[in-house]
Amino acid sequence: MANIKQQIKRNKTNEKARQRNASFKSKVRTAIKKVRVAVEANDKKTAEALLPEAISLIDKSVVKGIQHKNAAARQKSSLMNAVNSLD
Repeated sequence: MANIKQQIKRNKTNEKARQRNASFKSKVRTAIKKVRVAVEANDKKTAEALLPEAISLIDKSVVKGIQHKNAAARQKSSLMNAVNSLD
């Protein structure tokens, strides 16, 4: 544990940010999983309905600095390819 007052404050803010980021990452992963489950079930209508929400959350994670832009682009591309591969 830190003895310096400013470092104690930084530890508190870092922990708050970590929890906020973890919550948002979980939300993104859940949205991606919903799309993947719909794709595996060959439910194109549901997958297409869920895709914009997932892409939106991925983009927000980049803006918030939670995720790197190239990682986000890779995830979006993978999801879109999966949805577009459905008949």
